[in-house]
Amino acid sequence: MIATRPGTRLLIVAGLAAWLLAVGAGLSMLWAYAGTPGPPATAAATWPAAASVARDTRTPVVLLFLHPHCPCSRATVGELARLLAGTQAPVATYAFFYRPADAEAGWERTDLWDSALAIPGVHVMSDERGAQARTFGAFVSGQTLLYSASGSLLFSGGITGARGHEGDNPGRAVLTAMLAGQRTAPTQTPVFGCYLHGEADLIPGSPASQEQP
Repeated sequence: MIATRPGTRLLIVAGLAAWLLAVGAGLSMLWAYAGTPGPPATAAATWPAAASVARDTRTPVVLLFLHPHCPCSRATVGELARLLAGTQAPVATYAFFYRPADAEAGWERTDLWDSALAIPGVHVMSDERGAQARTFGAFVSGQTLLYSASGSLLFSGGITGARGHEGDNPGRAVLTAMLAGQRTAPTQTPVFGCYLHGEADLIPGSPASQEQP
């Protein structure tokens, strides 16, 4: 057995302590990031006239805004699939995928696009320069809106409990209840995801533009 000097043992212990502190700090930062929502949408209380899709006046409408390269949003698409699978009443659903002004053709058609397209009843559309996201006041990937058949905003928020986290959460629970005909609070929940707009498409004064270097 090789003996170690007291000074060497102290260095080993100090190094191990420093490593544990660094790991703990890193995990704390990750947990804080996962639980930090983005800015809420400034959605109009009634269906905006500038919307690119015609509102179905017979059914409620669910709108989902997504950044195709946001890893957090895979969980959102999974939650959308669960939501719609458990919904008995008819609902029109649209998923808008942000496409920046300078993107090459097909930039927005990622595996996230394919996952949304595979959900029965979901209309998947490209959102050039985030025009529809701006129209509905959406800033963050995963922003979900529910409008009634009469065009009133019923719900605005996210349908995940944290970034990239699938499972029961207030947003999906509220939407499920509302689509079943129940009025329940809250009508707004936090949204966890990447900013929708690239630098070339930012709106001056928007939350995303204020965070640009």
